[in-house]
Amino acid sequence: MASHNRVILLGNLTRDPEIRYLQSGTAVSDIGIAVNDRRKNASGEWVEEVTFVDVTLWGRTAEVAGEYLSKGSPIFIEGRLKLDSWETQDGQKRSKLKVVAERMQLIGSRGQGGPDGGGPRPAARQDSQYSQQAPPDDFGDAPSSDKSPGDEIPF
Repeated sequence: MASHNRVILLGNLTRDPEIRYLQSGTAVSDIGIAVNDRRKNASGEWVEEVTFVDVTLWGRTAEVAGEYLSKGSPIFIEGRLKLDSWETQDGQKRSKLKVVAERMQLIGSRGQGGPDGGGPRPAARQDSQYSQQAPPDDFGDAPSSDKSPGDEIPF
């Protein structure tokens, strides 16, 4: 039987990202996201429900989150579910379902985000994407050109 493990989240950070580095030099960051859901209950009243999700970012994606995001920043995450299991010091078995991010997108314009404005953002970019497979080389914009958009069509 085929299976599919894909998660898409759009929410706000619940805390500032903290980056740590493994011995191999790989960056990793565990972040929290609050995802709001608004629906009508049985009596027809609107009810707000918040789901808190733990997300792990790896590599350059983790570094970008640490540089450009802060508590309250809006963020889009695409990834997969992973169940972590461990045993506590007193012998109790614990488990936690989390999301391993494969793609992250910064949402909103420069200066948007949490109460403090969401921290610094890449210059002259409205939305920026970061993927585990193809991290960006830099945050600069493409060189400007005097050509009109129609001049670049290859046919």
